[in-house]
Amino acid sequence: MKLIKKIALGSSAVIAMTLLAACGKSSSSSDTSSKKVSGDVKLWVDTTQVSYYKTIVKNFNKKYPDVNVKVTQSPNGSANAKTDVGKDPAKAADVFEVPNDQLGSMADQGYINPLSPDATKTVKSDNVATSVKGVTWKNQMYGYPFAEQAQTLYYNKSKLSAEDVKSWDTLTSKATLATDFTNAYNFYPIFFSAGTNLYGKNGETLKGTNVANQKGINALTWLAQQKSNKNVMQTSNTLNQLKSGNAAATIDGPWNTANIKKILGKNFGVAKYPTIKVGGKNVQMKAFLGIEAFAVNSHTPTKDQKAASTLAQFITNKQSQLIVYKQSGQIPVDKSAQKSSTVANDKAAQAIMTMAKPENSVLMPKMSQMATFWNLSAPLLNGSYTGSIKASDYSAKLKTFQDAISKKN
Repeated sequence: MKLIKKIALGSSAVIAMTLLAACGKSSSSSDTSSKKVSGDVKLWVDTTQVSYYKTIVKNFNKKYPDVNVKVTQSPNGSANAKTDVGKDPAKAADVFEVPNDQLGSMADQGYINPLSPDATKTVKSDNVATSVKGVTWKNQMYGYPFAEQAQTLYYNKSKLSAEDVKSWDTLTSKATLATDFTNAYNFYPIFFSAGTNLYGKNGETLKGTNVANQKGINALTWLAQQKSNKNVMQTSNTLNQLKSGNAAATIDGPWNTANIKKILGKNFGVAKYPTIKVGGKNVQMKAFLGIEAFAVNSHTPTKDQKAASTLAQFITNKQSQLIVYKQSGQIPVDKSAQKSSTVANDKAAQAIMTMAKPENSVLMPKMSQMATFWNLSAPLLNGSYTGSIKASDYSAKLKTFQDAISKKN
């Protein structure tokens, strides 16, 4: 879920200027009057993002010269935003990057501010509906979305055709797919393919998880079957297997697109997930859909609150999203950015945007119980894959799991 690459595309300043020219007038999310905004703001981003967010902040300061922004790396990365902010909110950054599945818990604990009515209106207007839903908790918006993350299928075109990769069974009958069954982010969505819900259809219903049934058993059965599939390789380093030629395909996200392109070169192929057979039915293999956002710290001094929210809005507008896309491969959620020629001609971006559609993925829930979910889902999935959990125990294990993630915190 986290970007680990850094693409060298030349001077970020040049890129920023080019994008400014390409974008023309900036999005309406940066319309706040610069004359009324001043203050001191600390911005946390991931380590690999610091350089290009400094460029984005330079653009911000052209419009808001009275806001002093300090860009620094997050203590433990944006994936741990809730933990880092929670240690001492008063000492945390005023604006920080956070994945959407942490927003509900952070809002409930009072760490972040809801967006103003004007900002809410702008975010709804500028960005795709799934990203808006991703940052909305209990009917209020708590983050400024800027990227969507859904895993997709990457493959070697010299070993697999576009037709081969439409079906998991066909793909793995012709070549080896390398993946990691210890990672619940990769394979919990098999339960969605099997027809179950996680915290209900809206992802916000505490008692809405329904895996303790035959559909859940079907999902675990599919996982167990992969252990005996000779062309499915368990590995924690899929990129090495692609590079060595031991594997011809993998599932991965936008954070690794550039690395996989480098490995496969002219044989780089990308497609949406294949279909799989679960419970005797051919169904779409689904993925989690995550929304990356920036949130504003509720403990920011009152005198700096407006500057912080103005910065969060600016660094997630169309212009900024395209800079982030160029530098890191993160897929923008701004409607017009997605339609820009740069993004529209990128096959990997198109595959990820296809995976982001509701028929191919499920928006990551924002429930505070997600921490428990991640802790318990990984051993359940891996145990089924390895066989340490026997088929005769599936029903009991699923009931225990469902009950545990459905308790009030």
